[in-house]
Amino acid sequence: MSGRESDGLSLLGKKTEYKRTYAPEVLETFENRHQENDYWVRFNCPEFTSLCPVTGQPDFAEIRISYIPGKRMVESKSLKLYLFSFREHGDFHEDCVNVIMKDLIRLMDPRYIEVTGYFTPRGGISIWPYCNYGKPGTKYEKMAEQRMLGHDMDVSHA
Repeated sequence: MSGRESDGLSLLGKKTEYKRTYAPEVLETFENRHQENDYWVRFNCPEFTSLCPVTGQPDFAEIRISYIPGKRMVESKSLKLYLFSFREHGDFHEDCVNVIMKDLIRLMDPRYIEVTGYFTPRGGISIWPYCNYGKPGTKYEKMAEQRMLGHDMDVSHA
């Protein structure tokens, strides 16, 4: 049995099939082989799209996901397919980043995670929502509080 199969991964090496609606079920994980270490994993999705729930117009963003893994990690192809599933999903910007974060928490139970959406201007206004989470009862909970209280959006993200 290959490493992918033993980790329960089913998407790697197969033809990509894109979901047309919000699809958290496509997310897959694998074992963190360095659980004794704290380290960051960061994903950038510069081509994220969703739909405005009021007008149906497309919204475009760069989604940044950073996390400190626990026992499980998100598999990148499944994350790509998951983020793509928002393409025809109607949600406000703030909802998108919070839904993404909550889905990833349920999926892999990270020590710490943060999600930022850098949405392009529509009507002359950019919206850059940020959310984070630290595992309750651990140093990561305090870290989440500190990062939130001291949070200052990086205006040079582009």
